[in-house]
Amino acid sequence: MNGDRPKYQRILLKISGEAFSGTESGVDVTTTREMAQQIADVHADGVSIAVVVGGGNIWRGKVHEEAGMDRATADYMGMLATVINALALQDALERLGVPSRVQTAIAMHQIAEPYIRRRAMRHLEKGRVVIFAAGTGNPYFTTDTTAALRAVEMNAQAILKATKVDGIYTADPLKDKTATRFERMDYMDVLQRGLEVMDSTAMALCMDNQLPIIVFDMGVPGNIRRVVWGDGIGTYVGKSETAPAVR
Repeated sequence: MNGDRPKYQRILLKISGEAFSGTESGVDVTTTREMAQQIADVHADGVSIAVVVGGGNIWRGKVHEEAGMDRATADYMGMLATVINALALQDALERLGVPSRVQTAIAMHQIAEPYIRRRAMRHLEKGRVVIFAAGTGNPYFTTDTTAALRAVEMNAQAILKATKVDGIYTADPLKDKTATRFERMDYMDVLQRGLEVMDSTAMALCMDNQLPIIVFDMGVPGNIRRVVWGDGIGTYVGKSETAPAVR
């Protein structure tokens, strides 16, 4: 690890719904426990952690939209799927002794708190992990946009986007063996290249607020902690004075 203290004191971790499924559909207990352990390790370093979860392991709205379902209805169903994942992650964290709270953008008082910014900030100040579910509460917005919005609201120093690959590549590394990884990119370069890092709304919000994004592979145990401590893994997206570096 670089230095004697974490590089980032407060982070927003974006976890896709697919990350919860492991090799199966739905919520895989072992995979969820492993994710929770990585979060717990970072929490033990005194880092303030907020999490935004997706719901693609349970509901893929795009498939149903293509079959004729109303877009807003499909999006609301996807928001409900994120709540299931958030509760699963909260349970895994609590069993590791990490205090956590789930806040949802759609009110469901029996199982989670409503999203209230000041309350979420207070939880973070008290050392609790805050898990944001149900997106922004509005259709037509992705969980990427939710991650950017909540990160800005929570005064996070960076968004850590967990993926299945170790950064941003010039092409899909699973399909193109000649693809090379970017170590660092500027926001505008990501947008101009049309790279599917985050949707354009989320990327623009991060750019406007100069909020860096680190894209990394969470499948490697300990990678969240490595990013937080500034070990330079993955791809850093932020304000850049130089051309993108390719590795």
